[in-house]
Amino acid sequence: IELARIDLDNTRIVAPRDGQLGQIGVRLGAYVNSGAQLMALVPEQRWIVANMKETQMANVRLGQPVSFTVDALDGHEMHGHVQRISPAAGSEFSLLPADNATGNFVKISQRIPVRIVVDADQPMLEHLRPGMSVVVSIDTSADSDVPPDPAVR
Repeated sequence: IELARIDLDNTRIVAPRDGQLGQIGVRLGAYVNSGAQLMALVPEQRWIVANMKETQMANVRLGQPVSFTVDALDGHEMHGHVQRISPAAGSEFSLLPADNATGNFVKISQRIPVRIVVDADQPMLEHLRPGMSVVVSIDTSADSDVPPDPAVR
């Protein structure tokens, strides 16, 4: 009986954190393997990754206020703040880095990923979904409330 109880306990699946179900890849009664992804969770906290041109990064600091509009929400303006600035250009972390085998060295402005946390308690926040297109404006004239921390950048 104890083994049956253990087997029954092993049939219960618990999410590792709170969130909404975004995609379910398994059906009721299906056999699953340990470590297999069964579903995708969309976390409660919302954020944006803005791939800023390196030429726009001179005055961007942690904690600066951000306003953005969402294409799908009729240009409704929302707000957030800069949480993290990537330590390298996005091309440095890509799966297939650019390889200049042609010998043609053209200067291309690189993109730096900037993570922007969306402020809570805003109208229309519940309509913001992963993958939506946004237009971001960082107020670089504002002083950051967050002291610069090289470990966070």
